[in-house]
Amino acid sequence: MEIKWLVIILSFIYLVLLFLIAAWAEKNAEKRWLKSPYIYALSMAVYCTAWTYYGSVGRASNQGLDFLTTYVGPILIAPVFWIVLRKIIRISKIHRITNLADFITSRYGKRASLGAFVTVFCLLGILPYISIQIKAISNSFSILTNEQMSNTASLRFFQDTAFYITIVLAAFTIIFGVRNIDANQKNIGLITTIAFESTFKLVAFLAVGIFVTYGIFDGFDDVFTAATVLPDYERLTTINKSEYGDWMWLNMLSAMAFLFLPRQFHVAVKENRDESHLKKTMWLFPLYLLCINVFVLPIALGGKMIFAGQPIDADTYVLAIPLAYDRQFMAIFIYLGGFSAATSMIIVSTSALSIMISNHIITPTIIKSRRLSRPFEGKLNLVVLRGRQYMILLMLLLAYLYFKYVGEQFSLVSIGLISFVAVAQFTPAIIGGIFWKTGNSKGAFSGLIVGFIIWFYTLVIPTIVNTGVIPTDFAVKGLFGLSWLSPQEFLGLSSMSYIVRGLFWSLMFNLFTYLIVSVISKRSSQEINQAEIFVDIFKYSSSYESSVVWKGKAFLADIKNLLAQFLGVERTERAFKRFMYRNDINEELLEADYRTVNYAENLLSGVVGSTSARVLISSVVKEEKAVDISEVFGILRESQQYISDNKELTIKSRQLQEATEKLKQANEKLRQLDQLKDEFISTVTHEMRTPITSIRALSEILHDNSDLSQKERAQFLSIIVEETQRMERLINQVLDLEKMESGQLELPLYTLNLNDVVRESLNSIKQHVLGRKISLKTRLSPELPSIRGNKDRLTQVILNLVSNAIKFCDQEAGEITILTTEDSGSVELMVMDNGPGVPEESKELIFQAFYQDKNQTLKKQEGSGLGLTICQKIIEKHGGKIWVKNDGSNGAIFTFSIPGIMQLNEESTNSR
Repeated sequence: MEIKWLVIILSFIYLVLLFLIAAWAEKNAEKRWLKSPYIYALSMAVYCTAWTYYGSVGRASNQGLDFLTTYVGPILIAPVFWIVLRKIIRISKIHRITNLADFITSRYGKRASLGAFVTVFCLLGILPYISIQIKAISNSFSILTNEQMSNTASLRFFQDTAFYITIVLAAFTIIFGVRNIDANQKNIGLITTIAFESTFKLVAFLAVGIFVTYGIFDGFDDVFTAATVLPDYERLTTINKSEYGDWMWLNMLSAMAFLFLPRQFHVAVKENRDESHLKKTMWLFPLYLLCINVFVLPIALGGKMIFAGQPIDADTYVLAIPLAYDRQFMAIFIYLGGFSAATSMIIVSTSALSIMISNHIITPTIIKSRRLSRPFEGKLNLVVLRGRQYMILLMLLLAYLYFKYVGEQFSLVSIGLISFVAVAQFTPAIIGGIFWKTGNSKGAFSGLIVGFIIWFYTLVIPTIVNTGVIPTDFAVKGLFGLSWLSPQEFLGLSSMSYIVRGLFWSLMFNLFTYLIVSVISKRSSQEINQAEIFVDIFKYSSSYESSVVWKGKAFLADIKNLLAQFLGVERTERAFKRFMYRNDINEELLEADYRTVNYAENLLSGVVGSTSARVLISSVVKEEKAVDISEVFGILRESQQYISDNKELTIKSRQLQEATEKLKQANEKLRQLDQLKDEFISTVTHEMRTPITSIRALSEILHDNSDLSQKERAQFLSIIVEETQRMERLINQVLDLEKMESGQLELPLYTLNLNDVVRESLNSIKQHVLGRKISLKTRLSPELPSIRGNKDRLTQVILNLVSNAIKFCDQEAGEITILTTEDSGSVELMVMDNGPGVPEESKELIFQAFYQDKNQTLKKQEGSGLGLTICQKIIEKHGGKIWVKNDGSNGAIFTFSIPGIMQLNEESTNSR
C-alpha cells in the first residue's frame, strides 16, 4: 500500500477511535474512574499542542533553553490553583458560566457589548493558534509521505492537502464537540478523549526522545558531549544574563495564557466536576509538563548534528529523525502523536469559541431583531445549535486561510506566542474582577480595548507586513514617520525581544487603564452586587440563590414558553416539575416568584449565555423598579444569618448526639463493670470458701479423731497452714489493689539491677517447677543499665508473670523463657511461654480489675483475676508500662519496660 494512503487510513482510524472512546465514556459516565481527578488533570494537558510537540524542539534548536518558559510559567503557578482557579470554578458554577466571555460579562454588569468584544478579541487571538495546528498536521503529513512542502499560497484549494485536513477536522469537531445545546452539561466523552490524547502524545514524544537519546546516541551524556562540536552549543545550553528579563516576562506570559486560554477555561472550569480535583492537578499537571519536555533538548541537539548542512526545518526534527534512520513505523506513530496534539487543541478551542460566538454575537443579534427572530420562532434551540456548528466550520476555514497566506512564513512558536499575548490581555479584568471590588465595566472595557490595539500594532502588524499587504517601511519608520512609534521599537524599548516588548506595553497600558478608569468612573447597582458576590464568593455561594433581589411580575406560562423554544417542551416541563417539587412551590400558581425567575435565567444561561439570558428573561418579566443595592446586601445578610443560625443548630444537634452516644457508652461500661464486680465477688467468695472449707473439715477430723497417727496429724496440719496462707494472699491482693487505686501505696525506690531481681525471684520458684514437665530458661543481658525500683514489688510482678506462664504453658512439654534487654535507655523484661496465647479481644481486658478470661481452657485455672491488675499498677508506679502480645505461632509474651537511670536523668534535665 502506498504510504500516503496508509497515513490517511490510520489518521481516519485514529479519529474513529476518538469517537468510540467518547461514545463509550458517555455511555458509562457513572463509572467512578471516569470522574477521577486523574482524568481531569490529564485533560489540562490540552495545553500541550502541536507547538509543544513540534515547536518546542524547533525553538530549542534555534534559541536554546528559552523554550522552557512556555512550561515553567504554568508549573510556577500550579501552587495557586487552589486560590485562583478554585475561585473561578466556584463563581462559574454558581452563575452557570460556560466560557471566558460569560465570566467577564457576568462580573461587569452583564454588558452585552463587553461580551461581544471579548469574543471577537478571543477569535482574533486564537485563530492564528489554530492555524499552526493545521500547519503542523499538513507539514508532518507531507514529510511522512515524501511530498514536497511547497508554499501553500501558490496552490489552489483542491490541490492543497491542508484544505482537506481542515474540512475533515471541521466535520469531526462538529460531530464530536457540539452535540448538546446546553453548554452547562458536562461532556464526559470529550474530557475522557482529551485525557486519552494527552497520554497518547506523551507516550509518542517519549518514544522519539528515547530513540534519539538511547538509540542513536548512548544517553544524555553522549548527546551533550557530541553536541559540543556545534558552533552555537554554548548559546543553546546556557542562559545568558541579558536574557533574564525576557525569561521572567515569558514565564508570566505562559502562566497567564494557561489560566485564560479559552480551551483551558473550557476544560479546567466548565468541565470541572469537583473542586477537590484541583489538589491532584496541582502536582500531576506540572509532572506531565516535566515529562514531555525532558527529551526536547536532546532531540534538538541530535537533529542539528544529524541534519547539519541540510535544509531541514527544525520544527520537523521529531518526525524527520526516525525517517532518516528508516524507522517508518515509528515515524507513523510519532505522526499520530502530533496529530493527537493538534486535534485535541482544535476540538476544544473551536468548541469553546463557537459557544462564545453563539452566546454573545449570534443569539443577542437574533433576539434583539424582530425581523430576524420571527422566522425562527419555536426553533431557536436548533438555530443556536446550528449556529455553533457553522461557526466551527467558519473558524477552521479562516484559520486555514491565515496559515495559507500568513502563518506559512512563521515558526509554530512565534505564532503561538502572539496568541498567548492576546489571551494575557484578559488578566487585569479577570484577576481584578475576583479580588478587587472597585473594578467596573468601563475600566475593563477600556483596558481591553487599549491592550488589544497595542497587541495588534506591535505583534500582528509585523506579520501582515511580511505578506506585502502593508509596506515594509512602516515596520521600521513607524506611524507618522516616528521610529519610536514603529512596531519594532515601540516607545523606544528595543532591548527586549519583540514578543516581550509587545507583552510589556500591551499589558501595562491595559492594567493602568483598567485601574484608573475603574477608580474615576461610577458603578451601577448591578455591578456593585456582582462585585460583592464575585470577590466574596465563598461567603455568599451557599446563599446566592436566596439572595437574588427581584421586584416585578411574571407569568409562569410565559417563562415556560420562552424556555421551551431553547430546551424543548418536554425538557422544560421536566425541569420545572423537579424544581417546584424540590422548593415546595405549588404548580398551579399562575405568577412566578423570584426563585422561579432566577432558576429560568440560570437554565437559559447554559444555552445562550448570561447576557442573552438576562435579555430574554427581561422580555417576559415586567419589573416594577430598579433594585436598590442596600436591598441586595440586606437580603444577602439575612441569608447569611439564616445559614449561620442553621449551621449553629446543626453543630449543637451534632454535639447533643455525641453527648448521647458518650452517655450510652459510659452506661454500657458501668454495666460491664458491675457485671465484672459481681463476677469478682463470686470468684473471691468461692476462692475463700474453698480454703475455709478445707480448714474446717481437717480441723473437725483432728478434733473428733484422737487416735490419728502422728504422721496423719502432721499432714493435716500442713494442709491447714497452706490453705490459711492461700486465704491470706487473696486478702492481701484485695487490700493492695485498694491502696493502689486510692493512691495510698508508697513504694520506696532504690538503685537496682533487674537481672539480680530476676535471679532471686527464680530461685524462690524453682521448687514450684520441679516435678513438672516444664523447661525454664533465662537470657539476661549482661550490660543492663540500672533502674530505680522496689525490689519486693518487682519480685511480686516477676513471680506473677512466671506463675501465669506455668499455668498456661504446654503441660506436656512446657517452655518458659525469661529475657531481659535494653531499648532506648529503658530496661525490658519478657516472659514467653508456649501456651495457647491471649485472644486478641482480651489483650487489653486482662489488665482490668475483676477480669478473668472467658476463653480459658476447659480446666478452670486458679486465680482471682487481680494478679495482672496489680502488676500493671506496680509497673506504672515505676514509671513504666506492661503489655502482652502473641509470638506469631503459639504462646504469649508478657513484657514490661522501666526507664533506666540515665533516661530518668535526661528527662529530668529536659523538664527543667
